[in-house]
Amino acid sequence: MPPHTLPRRGFLKIGALGLGGLTLPNLLRAEARAGTRTPHKSVILIYLVGGPPHQDMFDLKPDAPKEIAGPWKPIPTNVTGVQICEAFPLLARNMDKLAIVRSLVGNQADHDAIQVYNGHNPKKPTPPGGWPQFGSAVAKLQGPVHPSVPSYVSLCYTCTHGPYNEPGPGFLGQSLAPFRAMGRTREDMTLRGVDVNQLADRKTLLKQFDDMRRDADTSGSVKAMDAFTEQAFGLLTSSKMAEALDISREPVKVIERYGTGDPKVFMDSNGAPRVPQSLLMARRLVEAGARVVTLNYSKWDWHGGMNAEGRKNNSIFLREEEDFPVFDKCVSALVEDLHDRGLDKDCTVVIMGEFGRTPKISAQLGRDHWPNVNCALLAGGGMKLGQVIGSTDRIAGEAVSRPVTFGELFATLYHNLGIDADKVTLPDFTGRPQYLVEDSGAPIKELI
Repeated sequence: MPPHTLPRRGFLKIGALGLGGLTLPNLLRAEARAGTRTPHKSVILIYLVGGPPHQDMFDLKPDAPKEIAGPWKPIPTNVTGVQICEAFPLLARNMDKLAIVRSLVGNQADHDAIQVYNGHNPKKPTPPGGWPQFGSAVAKLQGPVHPSVPSYVSLCYTCTHGPYNEPGPGFLGQSLAPFRAMGRTREDMTLRGVDVNQLADRKTLLKQFDDMRRDADTSGSVKAMDAFTEQAFGLLTSSKMAEALDISREPVKVIERYGTGDPKVFMDSNGAPRVPQSLLMARRLVEAGARVVTLNYSKWDWHGGMNAEGRKNNSIFLREEEDFPVFDKCVSALVEDLHDRGLDKDCTVVIMGEFGRTPKISAQLGRDHWPNVNCALLAGGGMKLGQVIGSTDRIAGEAVSRPVTFGELFATLYHNLGIDADKVTLPDFTGRPQYLVEDSGAPIKELI
């Protein structure tokens, strides 16, 4: 039954679910006991906006000249022979739950998020309408797990630099756009003029719902709604999605474990804010039924050593000193949380930026853009973890062993969802079948 034709009594019955204090974890446990909840595969894609420095994070070169090595020292991890930056002690103790790709090649050269979200280099030919981003393709192929939880949810903040933002559903059309939980779509989940305290007043709730439907019918917008907007109406009839987005329902210790940040930080410098609680929200969303959750985290374009307040500092590594500990805390919390909650076999986490950084450090520009090689961090998904894939030369400038392509990386993500990227196609605007990834559709063999 379409959301906008739901009987009043049904709406009130479902809408009242959230009034009794039933939290998402309790709801999930109840579903498990009733046998109505089945595990599903999912992906959390974390975009590090602006391009993080691979040689200062996961591919350190301590024996290189100082202008290449930088000030950070490597530390051992809990996997013999694997070292990462000393600023990541929490990730170091979780290395057995991680995989590092040090040789990601074929990166585009500009500040453009397209390749991060769909795996296709924007400089190469595209089909009419453009490539769909990863989550949109998954939503098309697999649909929702739960009728009130979108298959694809975006937690991305809108960046003032346009190319940093998600490219959209491409030739799949707007019905396959993500549910944007941090933007206007989230506002659609709140009936206008009704706050939490008023929800107990069923007459007020019913009146506001009827007013909203009448306004929509008068303008003809109900009939004209595409599938995406129709879904937003449907979310009003269930507490499941709203519960997932409300991290205040988590125990304080869990929230503190991830850390918190200010959504306004860095927004005036065209990047994304440093908001670690987005990772916690992503975990809640996959538990609720989302197949793909994307989020953008902080701004990693650190030319000139700008700090959070925009002041110059002699050290071009000031921002690394600010960002690295917060990153270490929230990513390790997510990885540990997935394991603690039994989600590590079903949920894949992938973290990357649009390119790597120059081996040589410039006094004016810090580490500049470097498309020759990039780094990616993966976790979960039932993969073979506790390993490093590929290597770079002595200055972390080129891949010298096991170069990994974006086609392989995204084929791995599809594989973990049960989709064979080597065989599955989607029709573009002209009806021509298009494969999901560039080049070979084979996943990274070391991980599978």
